[in-house]
Amino acid sequence: MLKIVAIADCSRSSAHEIMAVNAIKKIAEDMGHTVKVKTLSYKGSGFAITEEDIKDADIIITAIDTNIDMKSYNNKIIYSTTISSAIMDTKGVINSAVDLLNKLSQGRNTNVSMDKQQLSQGPDFLDSTESTEKEKVSVITAKSKKYEHYEDAEEDSEKEKIHIVAVTSCPTGIAHTFMAAESLKQAAEKMGYDINIETQGSVGTKNILSDEEIERADLVIIAADTAVDMKRFVDKLVFTTSANKVINSPDKIIEEAFLSAKQYIQPIYTEYAEISKRKKGIKKDVTGFYKHLLTGVSFMLPIVVAGGLCIALSFIFGINAFKEEGSIANVLMEIGSGAAFKLMIPVLSGYIAFSISDRPGIAPGLIGGMLADSLGAGFIGGIASGFIAGYSSLFFKEKVKLPETLEGIKPVLVIPLMATLITGFLMIYVIGKPVGIIMEGLTEWLNGLTTTNAIFLGMILGFMMAFDMGGPVNKSAYTFSVGLLASGSFVPMAAVMAAGMTPPLGLSIATLIYKNKFTKEETAAGKAAGVLGLCFITEGAIPFAAKDPFRVIPSIMIGSAVTGALSVYFGCGLRSPHGGIFAIAIPQAVINLPQYLMAIVAGVIVTTLALYVTKRNIR
Repeated sequence: MLKIVAIADCSRSSAHEIMAVNAIKKIAEDMGHTVKVKTLSYKGSGFAITEEDIKDADIIITAIDTNIDMKSYNNKIIYSTTISSAIMDTKGVINSAVDLLNKLSQGRNTNVSMDKQQLSQGPDFLDSTESTEKEKVSVITAKSKKYEHYEDAEEDSEKEKIHIVAVTSCPTGIAHTFMAAESLKQAAEKMGYDINIETQGSVGTKNILSDEEIERADLVIIAADTAVDMKRFVDKLVFTTSANKVINSPDKIIEEAFLSAKQYIQPIYTEYAEISKRKKGIKKDVTGFYKHLLTGVSFMLPIVVAGGLCIALSFIFGINAFKEEGSIANVLMEIGSGAAFKLMIPVLSGYIAFSISDRPGIAPGLIGGMLADSLGAGFIGGIASGFIAGYSSLFFKEKVKLPETLEGIKPVLVIPLMATLITGFLMIYVIGKPVGIIMEGLTEWLNGLTTTNAIFLGMILGFMMAFDMGGPVNKSAYTFSVGLLASGSFVPMAAVMAAGMTPPLGLSIATLIYKNKFTKEETAAGKAAGVLGLCFITEGAIPFAAKDPFRVIPSIMIGSAVTGALSVYFGCGLRSPHGGIFAIAIPQAVINLPQYLMAIVAGVIVTTLALYVTKRNIR
């Protein structure tokens, strides 16, 4: 196999240099070659070569769009290509370089013998081998006049720092969103990059990226588990990932982004018309199933929390006080149950559809969600209607072709009407009633669980809450429990919230008791974890799990399973879908409050003891 040196220089963007040499290095190493890389403008670590590297190289691949000094590459065979080719057609570039090296080494015919003396003849020798412009190859010597006019690379001023913009967003918009932003910021600054990060959390969008920041960005990183409006990033190099991956490995994500980012091309929207540029059809979008679901959940969550807390507040005045017409308790119940909880399923459905097909999907999604609620199909029916509305809207958006003069009516008339009809008929005649029966059966099953089955359910919910600490499994358990609140099933919600509070609380106490098992940084982070745990933010355990997953994750899962099992065993219920310790403070919000607190304390103790057994002393 060959020893290759790859060199890149781009006048427009240092990020393109990094992407070019990283692409060549990865593909060439996959092909079995040894590769050293150099970027002429970006001076970061890992992008420099020595004289020995040049001397040992069989061939040098240059991806440049500027004039560079070639004197240091005396008597080397150089294959020249463009930055874009190195990024977009890396394997083709490498294969072409290798083929040409073989041709030059063997001679284009039997009359040509390639030795060092002939190579030293420089570019003139290329003419004797009938090299073509397509092959883009040069043999460089110190005597070659071809490069005399190039300036010395050492005299070039260093380019501006690489600029990255990023967007972070998680399903709940509470913790992962901001933890991902902080991890990304620290990693980028450590690597010498400038970065601006927009957070799309539950409190709204913060640090909104300006047009100027996006314009000068060399790279866009989207770390989101929900739908993000991408129209701002058209024609930019974009890399998409999840918030959780950024939290765990920010350095690797940035490196991967430079290697794998692609130019973003999106359907162009005008005020009255949509022109789709999608070429791969609907089937490709199926891979985003979970992302679409989480988008719906993220928009639904504030409504559920607000409504649930209003219901809980109504119980301050007595468990049955809401029955008195015109009373404050009655008004609070009307706001929470009569309005907010009625919106829960339509919003879930509407924004699942929005995630799939953008704005044209919202109307049929909302209508399908209302039908799911009225038919008793609950959150399962809402999920079904959201996907039906979304994919039917996407189908009509892509497949229905109208004359240009009528294109403006498609997003406001054709798509909403056709998708609504399909969603409505399917919900009423096919899906609604069977799902309603399933939901009714599920509610009866939960209410009639035997002690053994109830404990098992609590354990499963506890395991799920601690497994990925706010990730997909955690959110699945949470969504399941929230969906049952409207059906009057409060037991799963209690188990889920208690089990979600346990991991960060257990770790916080462990850092105080077992100081020799945690670093000073972890001990300091333990205080913040305790506060997050009290607020029902399971993500407070992530920093500890990321550093030592094989010891921390099993420990917190055991503790959360104990909490979930005890909560269900004691018959605890929770009418509020969020709030942690603050929800507990509301009278009547928690059914069997003393036992509920006991379940949490027991799980925290078990978590702490498990950490004592599994964690090693480090100081």
